[in-house]
Amino acid sequence: MFCLESDIKDISQADKGRSRIEWAERQMPVLRLIRQRFEKEKPLEGIKLSACLHVTTETANLMNTLKAGGADVVLCASNPLSTQDDVAASLVKDFEVPVFAIKGEDHDTYYRHINAALDHHPQITMDDGADVITTIHAERKEQAAEVIGGTEETTTGVIRLRSMAADKVLLYPVIAVNDAQTKHLFDNRYGTGQSTIDGILRATNILFAGKNVVVFGYGWCGRGVAMRADGMGANVIIVEVDPLRALEATMDGYRVMRSIDAAKAGDIFVTVTGDIHVLRKEHFKVMKDGAILANSGHFDVEIDLKGLLELTAEKSEAREYVDEHRLNDGRRIYVLGEGRLINLAAAEGHPASVMDMSFANQALAAEYLTKHGKELNDTVYSVPSDLDNTVARLKLASMNIDIDKLTEEQDKYLHSWQMGT
Repeated sequence: MFCLESDIKDISQADKGRSRIEWAERQMPVLRLIRQRFEKEKPLEGIKLSACLHVTTETANLMNTLKAGGADVVLCASNPLSTQDDVAASLVKDFEVPVFAIKGEDHDTYYRHINAALDHHPQITMDDGADVITTIHAERKEQAAEVIGGTEETTTGVIRLRSMAADKVLLYPVIAVNDAQTKHLFDNRYGTGQSTIDGILRATNILFAGKNVVVFGYGWCGRGVAMRADGMGANVIIVEVDPLRALEATMDGYRVMRSIDAAKAGDIFVTVTGDIHVLRKEHFKVMKDGAILANSGHFDVEIDLKGLLELTAEKSEAREYVDEHRLNDGRRIYVLGEGRLINLAAAEGHPASVMDMSFANQALAAEYLTKHGKELNDTVYSVPSDLDNTVARLKLASMNIDIDKLTEEQDKYLHSWQMGT
């Protein structure tokens, strides 16, 4: 029964995982339509694909879609705390997908799992954070020649990859799925916004109403968190380094402050910048007793945990996913989910209906790379607009929403310079 080469926690959890995968599938109509086409056309026939993604119910449905298209897939985790062990078990037992992922795995196991996925010798890589691609470039360069192309799911990964492309060290083309409008406008804003608050609530059971919630970063993820916190009655404060985003946050009705001033005022802090140490020693030193720190950026680098430990007299677990740091002066600071993605560490991640669009883009990008990857240069590409529009149209259709089309006269007017006042 358990014959696949995999490394998961407990195969006996498969039945529970399958029920949850099937529940998510009901909320993913766009991916379901793509899977039905893939089953007929087999556009990924014979393609080896290694995916490094959060091992969740939604990801399971993406793996099933890629398999339906003919791909030979292997999955490993893109974050040590994001794996849903019952989903991993079901993927192995019920769907025959090799999985290398265990919730809570240590650093060495995490990279052993990535290397196991690369032992598959993929022709397409699928990343959430760029750890597979960077591992190939740092340790297994000879495999890069085997790869047609890759995809990247998250803002943090795209930043890393664009840096590699700028330095001319990227060895194969990558499609920035994160930059698809049907991804970042919805997944980052509505998905991260809701799931981050969900993770904080599950970890703490606190009341948001009346609290000062400080959001570091006002990109699409920060906008989503701010919107949801505001809707729950919190007083939202934004910390930004980009003047345009800071101005936008102000015009959206939020207070904008320097980080040191926000550190004094905040009750709950949420980092969503994709950058390192946005909460540091100087901030911890002025925070209120009982301040709560959560990160929803991809990597666990946004909160300077080493700096916090240097100020800590005693560390203990206040409750599951909540570490209490009692400082030398007696104040307490609470860190959620070890500073990792709180929406996946303490909750279930984005709602399936949002991931439906993100993973539809992943599936279509894999198909596009199979057809056109050899024609592309070694750089980072945006999702082709026709794929993005296809996902939007399918999503609208699944919601029974009809929209107008331009008349011939309107289309001509928009493409003409002769017709003026």
